[in-house]
Amino acid sequence: MAQGCTFERTGQDGKARTGVISTPRGDIRTPAFMPVGTTATVKAMMPESVRATGADILLGNTYHLMLRPGAERIHRLGGLHRFMNWDRPILTDSGGFQVMSLAELRKLTEKGVTFRSHIDGSRHELTPESSMEVQRLLGSDIVMAFDECPALPADRDRIASSMQLSMRWAARSREAFGDRPGHMLFGIQQGGLEQDFREESAKALREIGFDGYAVGGLAVGEGQEAMFSTLDFAPDMLPEDKPRYLMGVGKPDDIVGAVKRGIDMMDCVLPSRSGRTGQVFTRHGVVNIKNARHSDDPRPLDEACGCPACRGYSRAYLHHVFRAGEMISGMLLTWHNLHYFQDLMAGMRAAIADGRFAQFEAEFHSQRADGDIPQL
Repeated sequence: MAQGCTFERTGQDGKARTGVISTPRGDIRTPAFMPVGTTATVKAMMPESVRATGADILLGNTYHLMLRPGAERIHRLGGLHRFMNWDRPILTDSGGFQVMSLAELRKLTEKGVTFRSHIDGSRHELTPESSMEVQRLLGSDIVMAFDECPALPADRDRIASSMQLSMRWAARSREAFGDRPGHMLFGIQQGGLEQDFREESAKALREIGFDGYAVGGLAVGEGQEAMFSTLDFAPDMLPEDKPRYLMGVGKPDDIVGAVKRGIDMMDCVLPSRSGRTGQVFTRHGVVNIKNARHSDDPRPLDEACGCPACRGYSRAYLHHVFRAGEMISGMLLTWHNLHYFQDLMAGMRAAIADGRFAQFEAEFHSQRADGDIPQL
């Protein structure tokens, strides 16, 4: 573990784990959900509001920030934490996934990826070395190794060659990262849904040695059943004494299922993106605030929720401001969704510590199966 950073597991129930990642910028309680601050902001939220939901750490996107406003500019202005007014830990992804999904005219070689920006068409190159340098300039606390992630489904040959390239890039990322006390470098396991490739990838990563390990290449179109089948074996291949991060996940039931299978950290744009489009997560499942059934409803979204949207506003008001296109709609619904996700994490941490995770999981699914509260 990087100097100044530790990971302590404080409880386990089945494969589900709870613990603390300690960094110079503060502790991260696990299992942890990381809100996504793509361009140095969690959309529709102030940083202090994100913290008030219970978030210990945010995620920033290397690809987006290197293109705009530029990593060198952020570095000159004091680093990403000061730039966005968030003084707690930040994890940055490597940029690899965004290059594959967003960039135009990309070309993949052993060295790295050349691509044209989706913003203005300018030409750029990302390599393991340059990704480490961009993330150093940003000043993130947890840095991700540069990798390549094929969309699923893909044939075995494509998955194998991609995974092996990612492992060579992982070694170069480790070399380029160097010795940075107080900062952690995570390797990324690849291999699609193939157990033998996942084992080969995990072995390569363990030999290189990282401060934490991510399960990459899932939540890319394979479906929940296939994802869970892979998570039944993939996290077990990674060191028990290091954090395990499932990238890009997900829906509440994805999160509970991942924690059940030994995952410690997750991130997803879902709570904030859904909040802006009128989709709300509650203990009773998903609510679409745009539906007319809410237009005369004086009740809160969720009577058990302590967020500002539920404490101060009715479903009728939230329906009205969404239909009217008012900015406060995205603000309140995003705050609620992030609060719900953090409540879910806190509930799981407590359940694991008390040895009642199975009971928690059963109640979680039971409440969601009941559906939303009856219409007035």
